[in-house]
Amino acid sequence: MAQGPTTRETPWSVSMLSGKLKEYLDRLGTVWIEGEITQWGVSAGNVYGKLKDLEADATVSFSIWSSTRAKLTEQFKAGDHVVALVKPNWWVKGGSLTMQVFDVRHVGIGDLLERVERLRVQLAAEGLFDSARKKALPFLPQVIGLVTGRDSDAEKDVVRNARLRWPAVEFRMAYAAVQGDRCAPEVVAAMRRLDADPQVEVIIVARGGGDFQNLLGFSDERVVRAASAASTPIVSAIGHEADRPLLDEVADLRASTPTDAAKRVVPDVAEELVRVEQARARVRMRVTTLVTHEIDRIGHLRTRPALADPTWIVDRRAEDVTRWVARGAELADRAIERAATRTAELRSQLRALSPLATLERGYAIVQREHDGVLTRPDQAPDGTALRITLAEGRLAATSRGAVGDAE
Repeated sequence: MAQGPTTRETPWSVSMLSGKLKEYLDRLGTVWIEGEITQWGVSAGNVYGKLKDLEADATVSFSIWSSTRAKLTEQFKAGDHVVALVKPNWWVKGGSLTMQVFDVRHVGIGDLLERVERLRVQLAAEGLFDSARKKALPFLPQVIGLVTGRDSDAEKDVVRNARLRWPAVEFRMAYAAVQGDRCAPEVVAAMRRLDADPQVEVIIVARGGGDFQNLLGFSDERVVRAASAASTPIVSAIGHEADRPLLDEVADLRASTPTDAAKRVVPDVAEELVRVEQARARVRMRVTTLVTHEIDRIGHLRTRPALADPTWIVDRRAEDVTRWVARGAELADRAIERAATRTAELRSQLRALSPLATLERGYAIVQREHDGVLTRPDQAPDGTALRITLAEGRLAATSRGAVGDAE
């Protein structure tokens, strides 16, 4: 059959398509790839497994023939971070693609450490590890969130030691894988779920230690950034001293072990009761000392002469008071006498200047009824109504005109 363009009338055969795929893939040759082993199974001396991308959601199947496997100097298992020399192999008969592995090696610890260190420097430059970002832990958390593996020793250590110290403490569990490719996304999801719970006051991320590669999930950038973004204080209790995962750097508190985390997050009830009793004893002592001091001061004040016999103050000042009273009365009398004399003088002057004194000598004041005082006869023609003021009383009169005119 021709191998030109296909149509509905001139299709390729399945074997032709499969053969072309094999020819095309064979031209790719061998390549080194990096990933995480998620499946490793041995059958009849051959290995069949899967290799997953470290970041993207991509997986390929691989096979290692027994002849190649016999040459490997290292042991491998699911969860290992490796680089492999592979060649795409299209199986024409079955129509399946697999990667034939010719060599596989663990990624060196030095390479992993270098990657973690580069990420550490990058995140530190962004300020994620600054002490100013650290949040203070509550003194007595009522509800603690715990991110850990299900039924793990870390979970048991945290819960047991916390409740030994404070029996009333409550836990909200968020289980997650603590190693392997599921570790980072599940830990991030667990932290976010607990951070969204308004009753959770502090979150402990706990794991019971392990080798460096098993702890890589806690140095994953997604985990570190999720811990930094959490509004709830985060406690890292990974339990690994030699190689600190990056979660230790960003956490608000780093505990050396899950047991240490429980002791540092939850106060010991017995110790707190002792401290309360010590504080009460100090308060009682301070109050007793203060009261005793004030009693002594009052006693000293009462022994002073002014308070022992206070009547001497009155007796000593009585003579002065009597003298000042007599002096005050004398000055008041003199002032009244001078005022009376001055009043009499002013009365005499007033009487001398008053028109009444003149009127008492027989004079009178003549006024028109609605006008002022008359000083000339022509001011009161005949028939003018007059008002005459005497020393005692007034008279009404009518003018007859000037005397000269009458005559």
